[in-house]
Amino acid sequence: MIRMVVTDHIFADLEHERAAARTLGAALETFNVATEAETIEALRGANIALVNFAPVTDAVLEVMAPGAVIVRYGIGYDNVDLEAADARGIAVCNVPDYGGDTVADHAVTLALMLMRKIIHFDRVLATGEWISPPVLAPILASSQTTVGLLGTGRIGLAVARRLQPFGFKVLAFDPFANQEHVGEYGIELVSLDELFAQSNLISLHAPATPETHKIINAANLDRMRPGSFIVNTARGALIDQDAVLEALGSGQLAGVGLDVFDPEPLPRDHGLRTHPNAILTPHAAFYSEQSLQNLQRLASEEAIRAGRGENLRCLVNRPALNAPSA
Repeated sequence: MIRMVVTDHIFADLEHERAAARTLGAALETFNVATEAETIEALRGANIALVNFAPVTDAVLEVMAPGAVIVRYGIGYDNVDLEAADARGIAVCNVPDYGGDTVADHAVTLALMLMRKIIHFDRVLATGEWISPPVLAPILASSQTTVGLLGTGRIGLAVARRLQPFGFKVLAFDPFANQEHVGEYGIELVSLDELFAQSNLISLHAPATPETHKIINAANLDRMRPGSFIVNTARGALIDQDAVLEALGSGQLAGVGLDVFDPEPLPRDHGLRTHPNAILTPHAAFYSEQSLQNLQRLASEEAIRAGRGENLRCLVNRPALNAPSA
């Protein structure tokens, strides 16, 4: 019998997963693991694993059934050792399209709150005081503001589409994009240096790779216009948090809107938690009732394909090329 395992989750119920298990005639087991040791025990002999944040290391992969399939709840798969999965012939899938619009909504919300300085006005009025708007100058008109996108995948393009009615100029850096395609969204492709130099606000929509690791660092922040903004709803590893804190202190950055951190949770004593120019949310950009339903449904449908031996919809590695010989 197929052994199907949910290692960890945040859902109200697992009806989609249970339905998938019934379709396959599989045994479904659910856990709430967090450590490598716990994950090893949960996935010992598993054929299909649906994984949220559990660490899927080589030691974990070693105990899974031959030809197993891992389905990551979400877009990123930083917690899965892809090289080890390749070497062991284990397929890894993600769910890239369950909630892109929700993340884009969150990113644009943070951007508008920062640029319009909504939090600052609110905090003054909450004390019972009043404020003259020019005290918080400068606040630029959207038509005079350039937003830079680091990445033009599904979410980056959705952000650009939301920004268009406001009249923002939108630039982007993406080495894999072409101008004809992104131009339909009102985006002008530029170099990375130009993105930092010309943008009033940069919104991050790139995966965590060796090339993008801490791409928001002291050197690149210094290339930005004084008083600029950063929004990150992508991956915490894209940002050097200490460099961002220092740039907030110097005024090089006027504000940041961060939904993801490295590590998570953000340490209790990190200065970003209390900085008046930082808007922080707890990795919540993905969340809406509809996006969670989409996530569970799409992940469960992938699990069914895995159990039936069908082509996987969202394979992110190449296990067939590296599977151990029988």
